[in-house]
Amino acid sequence: MERTTCCVVGGGPAGMVLGLLLARAGVEVTVLEKHGDFLRDFRGDTVHPSTLRLLDDLGLAERFAALPQRHVHSVQLPIGRDGDLFTVGDISSLPGKYNYVAMVPQWDLLDLLADEAKREPTFQLRMNTEVTSFLMERGRVTGVRYRDRVAGSTGELRATLTVACDGRGSLARVLPELGLREFPCPMDVWWFRLPREERDPQGLVGNAGERYLTAMIDRGDYWQCAALIPKGADDAWRAQPLDQFLASFAEATPWIRQGVADREPRPRSWDEVKLLDVRMDRLRRWHRPGLLCIGDAAHAMSPVFGIGINLAVEDAVAAARHLAGPLRKGIVGLADVRAVQNRRWPTAAGTQILQRIAHARVIEPLLQGRSPAVAGQPLRLTQVLTKAPWLKRGPAYFLAYGAGRERPPAASLRHSG
Repeated sequence: MERTTCCVVGGGPAGMVLGLLLARAGVEVTVLEKHGDFLRDFRGDTVHPSTLRLLDDLGLAERFAALPQRHVHSVQLPIGRDGDLFTVGDISSLPGKYNYVAMVPQWDLLDLLADEAKREPTFQLRMNTEVTSFLMERGRVTGVRYRDRVAGSTGELRATLTVACDGRGSLARVLPELGLREFPCPMDVWWFRLPREERDPQGLVGNAGERYLTAMIDRGDYWQCAALIPKGADDAWRAQPLDQFLASFAEATPWIRQGVADREPRPRSWDEVKLLDVRMDRLRRWHRPGLLCIGDAAHAMSPVFGIGINLAVEDAVAAARHLAGPLRKGIVGLADVRAVQNRRWPTAAGTQILQRIAHARVIEPLLQGRSPAVAGQPLRLTQVLTKAPWLKRGPAYFLAYGAGRERPPAASLRHSG
C-alpha cells in the first residue's frame, strides 16, 4: 500500500507551488499529474508581480529571469472614434522592482518549479498518473485511486490530506456536499497567434470588433490573441471563411496597418483557432474531511482581468502556510482546511463579483451589438483615469496583486541574493 502525507492532484501552477512549499517545510508530498509533460498551448502564461515576489522569496528569481519572457508594463484600450490607445493600467507606476507582468510559457515555469521541488527529499512528482476516484473511509477522504496512463496499471495512494488542484474539471466537483454554484457567462474565447512587428504597440492591448472583443498579449515576436465571441457561437461562426474573420479582426485593430493578410505566418485553417469554453463558478465549500480544493478546482474564473493563475498561486501559498504545521504532525482537522477557505474565499468571491459586473455592463452589450452600460461620458472619464498617475495605480495594483499578497511558510523561504 502506497502512502504519503499530502497528495496533490494536478501539476499546474497551484499544485506545483503547493508541492514545493510543503516539501521545503518538511512535509512528505506527492504530486500526481495526468499528462506526460507540461506542454499545453494557450494556457495562462501571465506571471504577476505577486508571483514574481514569491519566486524571489524562494530564491528562484535568477533562474526565472533566465527563462524566455516578455515584460508587460501596461494595459491599453482603444477609446473614441479614432481608436486612440489609452493606458488604463500602468503597472510600471507601482513601487518595487517587480512592476511588470512577465509573459512566460507556462511549461517553462512549471518545469522550473518541478526541478526545484525534486531537490527536496520529501517531494515526489509522478507524471502520466491520472486520478480516477477518491478513497473514502467513514466519511473521510483518505487518498486516491489512480491509473498509470503509460503502463495501464492502477493503484491506490493513501494520504493524510488530499488537495485538488486539477482545475475546473476536478473530480472533487462532483461531490454534492461541496455545492457547486455556477454563474452565467456571455462569452467564449478563441485563441490564436499573429506575427508581431516592431512598429506595433507594446504590452497588453484590447480592441472591439463587430460583436466580439479582443485582447492581444505582446509575446515579443508574436501576439497571443484572444477573441471574445458570444457564448455558444463557435459552430456558427466557424461556418464563415477564416480569412473573413481575420479581415474583420484587422479592421478592428487600427495599428495593423496593412492587415492580417500581409503578416506571416498567420492561421491558415480553423484548426489553428482554439476554443476556450468560458465558465465561472465557485464551490460553496472547498473542503470536507481529508480533502481541500484550491485554484480553479474551487473557483473557476472568467478570463476578465487575466488573474486566474495569480489567484490559484495565492491559494497555494495560503494553503501551505496554514497546513504545513498540521501536516508535519500528521493530523489535519476540519478547522485547518476551513481556515484556508476562510482566508481565500473573500478574494475569489470579490473578484468574481467584479467580473460579473464587467460581463453584464461591458462585455455582453458589446457582444450583442449594443453600447456598453457604462453610460455617461466614457471618453472624458477614461481620459481622467488614464492621465492621472495616482488613479492609474488602482487598476494596476489589482492586476498585479489582486486583493493582497499571501505569505509562504517561513521554512520554505530561500531569498535570492
